[in-house]
Amino acid sequence: MIALGAAKKYAELEDIAPSANLIVVLDGVEDPHNLGAIIRTAHAAGAGGVVIAERRAAGLTDVVAKAAAGALEYLPIVRAVNINQTLRALRDEGYIIYGLDERGETPYNRVEWGDRTAIVMGGEGRGLHELVKKNCDMLVRIPMAGQIASLNVSVATGVVLFSWREKQI
Repeated sequence: MIALGAAKKYAELEDIAPSANLIVVLDGVEDPHNLGAIIRTAHAAGAGGVVIAERRAAGLTDVVAKAAAGALEYLPIVRAVNINQTLRALRDEGYIIYGLDERGETPYNRVEWGDRTAIVMGGEGRGLHELVKKNCDMLVRIPMAGQIASLNVSVATGVVLFSWREKQI
């Protein structure tokens, strides 16, 4: 008999939203290695929490915990039933919602990040869902020099989060 469970208990949005300056929202990241790397990077960049989707997304497993390299001990993870409702709740809390999309108008390094920032990253392969894009205040992009249109989601998250962090220091 094998029992499967989360590697950590999930937090509630109400617990992190009032005090965080940065929240990372993941719109369907399915690869546990990517999720773990994003959690590790989010913690290193100073995020107050990460929101993951309840369905069609990786959950907190031992693989995620290993890839997060200890960051799960320090960074709250929220599991959202509906990402769009979560974005609306964050906006009600005063967050500006930035979605990363290859067709975004503003390059990430030219963004004037809000005092309370939520950065939304799409899932592997398909990016942000259309309704999630509509719930963002701004779509930003990472300008690419090569023939490939996008980066791995964990790498792209690192680029954008540390751009945010650089402007906070």
